[in-house]
Amino acid sequence: MKIYNKYITAIALSLVLASCKAPMATVIKDEVKENVPQNFNQEDQGDANNNSGTTPWRQFFTDPNLVSLIETALKNNQELMITLQEIEIAKSGVLAKKGRLTPTVSAGIGAGVKKAGRYTSEGAGDATTEIEPGKEMPDPLGNFEGGLMANWEIDIWKKLRTEKESAIAHYLSTVEGKNFVLSNLIEEIADNYYELLALDNQLDIIQQYTKLQQKALEISKIQKEAAAATELAVKKFEAELAKSKATEYTIRQQITEKENEINALCGRYPQPIVRSKDDFMAIIPQTVYTGIPSQLLANRPDIKQAELELKSAKLDVEAARKEFYPTLEISATLGLEAFKPSYLVKLPESMAASLVGELAGPLINKSAIKANFQTADARQIQSLYEYDKTILNAYLDVANLMSKVKNIDQYYKLKSEETKALEQSIDIANQLFRNSRADYLEVLLNQRDALDAKMELVEAKQKQLSTVVDIYKSLGGGWK
Repeated sequence: MKIYNKYITAIALSLVLASCKAPMATVIKDEVKENVPQNFNQEDQGDANNNSGTTPWRQFFTDPNLVSLIETALKNNQELMITLQEIEIAKSGVLAKKGRLTPTVSAGIGAGVKKAGRYTSEGAGDATTEIEPGKEMPDPLGNFEGGLMANWEIDIWKKLRTEKESAIAHYLSTVEGKNFVLSNLIEEIADNYYELLALDNQLDIIQQYTKLQQKALEISKIQKEAAAATELAVKKFEAELAKSKATEYTIRQQITEKENEINALCGRYPQPIVRSKDDFMAIIPQTVYTGIPSQLLANRPDIKQAELELKSAKLDVEAARKEFYPTLEISATLGLEAFKPSYLVKLPESMAASLVGELAGPLINKSAIKANFQTADARQIQSLYEYDKTILNAYLDVANLMSKVKNIDQYYKLKSEETKALEQSIDIANQLFRNSRADYLEVLLNQRDALDAKMELVEAKQKQLSTVVDIYKSLGGGWK
């Protein structure tokens, strides 16, 4: 018995020593997170007490038509629905890992028959065995059984708990992924909505320009009859009128495509988009407070998602390293077993039970375990790079958009001044043309410049509004 115990001790010791040779994970250091600047630029010191990313989207967007579109998209958008199913999959993964921590118990019944050779030790023993006086063992020998079976892997190295923690981190990352999809979806709806309003206003401008060209054409025909203008002027105005009408159909097609793009985001078939275009140019963009860069780490769901994926990857490395350690499993059975069904009810003779403990660990040919560990270690490093890239891109997004907000405001002011000046020059040029003091080229050039300026002013307003939406999303807003 002492020799037997020595063998067991030696085997257990060899397993432990073999486990001590498990490779070490790569030590990673997150320098990008540690060196995040205190401000987005030297001029802006930020407002640590205010960040627009914390404003709920229902308070940020005040247009009831836009709010209605966002609500529809949150209910029907297919990409959002797909993301919600990813959350359910991750939640099931947590339950699966949690289930491995507890014993598995199953019930079963079985029946079989076996005939052993007469001239074997088993057959000779059965032939000379009497179950009851005068009753020999039947030949062939049946076997009927039923009972409970339990298996339990003892988590002595906390490997299973580490896997569960990794699954929880991954689940939480999918939740943040859903929040990021929400933020992107709301941004897309708002951007497309403002683009649609801009197209509506551009259509109005081109229709007004068409009427202006029609009047200019009529005047040129009258002046030609009075010998104050030539046929060339008439043809030039006719060509300009045809061009403006063609532009109108181009814009109409763009409106249709933009409406359907919004409908696709709302998860529905083509239908008119309810909107009010009249007050578009009078919309005042929301004031955006950027806060400080460190708030991005708490507000932006894509950063939190990357951080949780990094945490999950680190735990996966830890769990993969523990695969080199020995595992302890306990198996137990309890039930009834007999070679004849009528004997199953004879207790306690028909009772059968077993209890087995097994300690096993890898000794040689551990290439598969090593490969899994190396894969997990590489994914850990990859997740760190993804996390750092997300932080860096988030910072750069906000820094670029802060500059864009300031520049687009100045651009819009100057375009407004340009438009007013050109509108005045159109009236002057038309008056001079009627009095034969200016030729048709001056009128055409003034009208074209005014048209371009008005169209660019509308685009500037759309960019102004969209930039505010973009920076709101970049600061972590749009999902609360």
